[in-house]
Amino acid sequence: MHLPVIFITAHGDIEMSVKAMKAGAFDFLTKPFRDQDMLDTIAAALQWDAEQRSWERLLVNIQARYETLTPREREVAYLVVEGLMNKQIAARLQLSEVTVKIHRAQAMRKMECRSVPDLVRKLQQLSVPRGSTLRPS
Repeated sequence: MHLPVIFITAHGDIEMSVKAMKAGAFDFLTKPFRDQDMLDTIAAALQWDAEQRSWERLLVNIQARYETLTPREREVAYLVVEGLMNKQIAARLQLSEVTVKIHRAQAMRKMECRSVPDLVRKLQQLSVPRGSTLRPS
């Protein structure tokens, strides 16, 4: 977990502020500053932190669902994402079309996807290489 950091200094310069921002600072305030500037910066940092935590929860949820897929369901899901039809997937994997439909339906159900674009979005969020049975990075 990364908390937003706000640097406050009376002796800041551009080089120092650049280093702080590159190191991950949320903001860099130099004295003197108005009280409202600090309050606005804190509010923005808290909002950013809430959004980051929400995003992390979403990714953990998608990751947990992804890990329930069998290797074959993952393979079928990626071929669906590539735009292949069930018949094409069946030919490529040397399976029956009915078997592909079953794997596809299972993958969609486990990933809680209502559409192919939803499946595409979720797999892209995980940044999982096609065909990978390893944990996404």
